[in-house]
Formats: sequence, structure tokens, C-alpha cells
Amino acid sequence: MTNSRTIQPLRDLEGFIAAAIVDSTSGMMIEATSNGSFDIEAASAANTQVVQAKLKAMKAVGLGDQAIEDILISLTEQYHLIRPVGINREVFIYLSIDRRHGNLALARMEMKKLDQSIKKL
Repeated sequence: MTNSRTIQPLRDLEGFIAAAIVDSTSGMMIEATSNGSFDIEAASAANTQVVQAKLKAMKAVGLGDQAIEDILISLTEQYHLIRPVGINREVFIYLSIDRRHGNLALARMEMKKLDQSIKKL
């Protein structure tokens, strides 16, 4: 696992499971952290395909000039959030939280703050 200084605020969220900053062109993690019960490396690579599929779908329906703010995947026990980084849209922040203990609105706000705090990748 790589250094987690940048994504530490996400780790502090109630219900935290895992978080990563991921290069969507390669699926490689730039930074990651987890509570140990989650394969963050596999999830990061798989969610690269989610981002690429959404971009392709947007282009197909004529929305290619818009930017993804975030993608929410709601599972029965977890929320998975994906947020492209503003300074480099080829990089995204990925977060998984426990649905019973986490706060989705707070998680989205923390991801937005993290995105805005990233000055260089």
C-alpha cells in the first residue's frame, strides 16, 4: 500500500472502509489506505473501467462536453464514491464507506474538499 497522507481525511470518516487516488489511464493507485478488510488495489483497477465506461456513455449521448462531478454506486451495505480530480481529470479519488455507519453527504463533502486541496499530482 502506498503513502496515505493526502487521503487521510477520508480515513477519518465514520464507516470508512477504503480510499485511493487512482490514475484512470492505467488503473494504478497513486495513494491508498484501507481498514484491511478490502482489496483496494483490485477495486481501484475495476473502478477505472467504471470511469471510462461513463465517459464513453456521455460521449455517445452528446454529453461529452460536461465533466463528471462524482459517481455514486450504492450497494446494500456500502457506498462507493468516485470523484475525478479537478486539476487532472485522468485521476480520480475513490472512497468506500459502510452504509450503516457512514454519512453519504459528509463523505461527498470531504471528497470535494480533498479534490480542491490537491494542487499537484
